[in-house]
Amino acid sequence: MMLHNPLLDEHNAEFSALVQEMVKETAVTPKELVFAQGTMRLYHYLPQTDDVYRVPLLLVMSMVSKPYIFDLSPGQSFIEYLVRQGFDIYLIDWGVARSEHKGFGVSDYLDGISVCIDEVQRHSGEPELTLLGYCLGGVLTALHAALDETRAIKNLLQIATPIHGPGMSLQHKLLTSQGLDPDLLVDTFGVVPSHMIEGAFQVLRPLQKSSGQALLLNNLSNREFVKAHLRLVRWGDDALPFPGKAFLELVHDLVVGDKVVQGEFEVHGRKADLSAIRMPVLHVLAEHDHVVPFASSHPLVEMVSSPDKEEWVIKGGHVSLVAGVGAVTRTWPRMVEWLTPRSL
Repeated sequence: MMLHNPLLDEHNAEFSALVQEMVKETAVTPKELVFAQGTMRLYHYLPQTDDVYRVPLLLVMSMVSKPYIFDLSPGQSFIEYLVRQGFDIYLIDWGVARSEHKGFGVSDYLDGISVCIDEVQRHSGEPELTLLGYCLGGVLTALHAALDETRAIKNLLQIATPIHGPGMSLQHKLLTSQGLDPDLLVDTFGVVPSHMIEGAFQVLRPLQKSSGQALLLNNLSNREFVKAHLRLVRWGDDALPFPGKAFLELVHDLVVGDKVVQGEFEVHGRKADLSAIRMPVLHVLAEHDHVVPFASSHPLVEMVSSPDKEEWVIKGGHVSLVAGVGAVTRTWPRMVEWLTPRSL
């Protein structure tokens, strides 16, 4: 029998009500479904200004994370902020991989981006767009930009994009030791279960959950603090299953083989060469990112051939680039300053 914690029991009813309130406030920026294919959805966020910048912005999330980190709650939503600044926002939601998606690879995700770009062009009536990728979503957008021959991508905005495998030192060590056999994992499950993805993130910062719980208990009387904290905890615990083929490709060719940096990562028989990227590029990194360490993401801007390219290193961690007080007050406004003249 599980023992009750009197401290938590005392706040149980209020806590449950607060959680329900938090869930209702998540991902509420008005949007419309533009396109659907399999589990993938393309959404368009409804304009909230009289004038909208000409160049649409397409957001691409990691395939193992839910995209509502971009739209946490009113006042804490990156998407809401962009829409209210006059940007025309679209978002790809990859959905939840099922057992039949075990053969879904990186090329399938890139094909999905291509289809969504076509749909954004059709829906918006504009031939060009800005592509924004976060974390592994940034790996997808970087590969797509390197291989793209349509010239549809006007700007490339990358957030915490890991391209240098050895720079992810802990992940690299785990995958090159005898402690973890990724091939056996995929042979066993087909699609890597979400709880294993959550566990992998937990390994990167083993005390984060405990310290977060202590911080929460010390601030139970602060309702807004608790909600803000729980939003991020909930998202972090909402990892998605990882299609086996894509998982192995990123393990063997990105993390271990370092093929993205070497220009050897193949998609449909073509090698992705980051030096082929010539559109304006901004890469935003976090100084204390435990998920995508600086060493794994820093080489990107050096490798692209764009005459207009910048790298920003922001104080904070992985999630603080797209959510939290620092993002709202510092990072988002700077991104808007960069985007504005390039979206006319």
